[in-house]
Amino acid sequence: MRVHLGSDHAGLELKDHLLNWLADHGYEAVDHGPFVFDAVDDYPVFCLRAAEAVAAEQAEGADSLGVVIGGSGNGEQMAANKVIGVRAALVWSEATATLAREHNDANVISVGGRQHSLEDMTRFVEVFLSTPFSDEERHVRRIAQLGHYEVTRELPPLPASALGGGSSDTGA
Repeated sequence: MRVHLGSDHAGLELKDHLLNWLADHGYEAVDHGPFVFDAVDDYPVFCLRAAEAVAAEQAEGADSLGVVIGGSGNGEQMAANKVIGVRAALVWSEATATLAREHNDANVISVGGRQHSLEDMTRFVEVFLSTPFSDEERHVRRIAQLGHYEVTRELPPLPASALGGGSSDTGA
C-alpha cells in the first residue's frame, strides 16, 4: 500500500518519523513535504498535494491512503477535505482511527503533532492503515450521499421524521 504524507512545520517531526516507520512496516511512503523546518510554512501547500495524490490513485484503483499532520490536525483535515474524492478524518485516539475506516471509509487521516506522544500518533496511524472498511449497507449509503453531494451539490432528501411526522409534547 502507498501512503501519502503531508504536514506543516508543526508536523514535520512526526512526518519524518512516519516515513521510516512506514518503510519498516512494508508500506511505500510518499513524502509531499515539507522537507525542511520553516516556522511560517503553510499546511495547504503540502496537505493538498498529499490528498490529491490519494484521490487520483484511488480513482485509478490503486491501494493508497494518506496522513496529514499539523499542530492540531484541524487545518490539515480541512485542507484535505477540499479535494474531491477525499474523506479525511481528524484522529485523536485508536477508536477514532478505527471508526474513520470502519464507518466512514476515510482515505486520509489528520493527526495533531502537538497533541499526543510520538508513540500514540504512530499507533493511531497503524490502526488506521490496518483497519478495513466494514462495507455495511448503512455506511455505504451515507458515503454515497456525501459523494453525490460532492459532485452535484444537491442535498439528500429529508427523511419522513424531519417532515413533521414526529410527535410533539402538545399532541398537535
